[in-house]
Amino acid sequence: VQLQASGGGLVQAGGSLRLSCAASGRTFSTYAMGWFRQAPGKEREFVARISGNGDSIYYADSVKGRFTISRDNAENTVYLQMNSLEPEDTAVYYCAADRVAILTTGRNINYWGKGTQVTVSS
Repeated sequence: VQLQASGGGLVQAGGSLRLSCAASGRTFSTYAMGWFRQAPGKEREFVARISGNGDSIYYADSVKGRFTISRDNAENTVYLQMNSLEPEDTAVYYCAADRVAILTTGRNINYWGKGTQVTVSS
């Protein structure tokens, strides 16, 4: 599986962005998908995950109520709608995929996309 994230950019605090992650292959619906982020000088941080059929979703406390993860299995794409953005959300955002699970630690995840930069100005 190859993953390509897009949609990052510069936005003012309080604004919104939608990230997309397009996946290759014909078995997209069998993969759990997730988003992680890494700010400069900080460790990688779990953001959100969604199961293959979309019926199980989990968010980090730091984004709950502001971010929404979703997927379109017909389009092989997972999304991260980010609202009420804060300067603390500034980071490189990565999408991830795994047949088994997306662990919040980021461990044992088989596929990672290249990141997309999100910068939130105050």
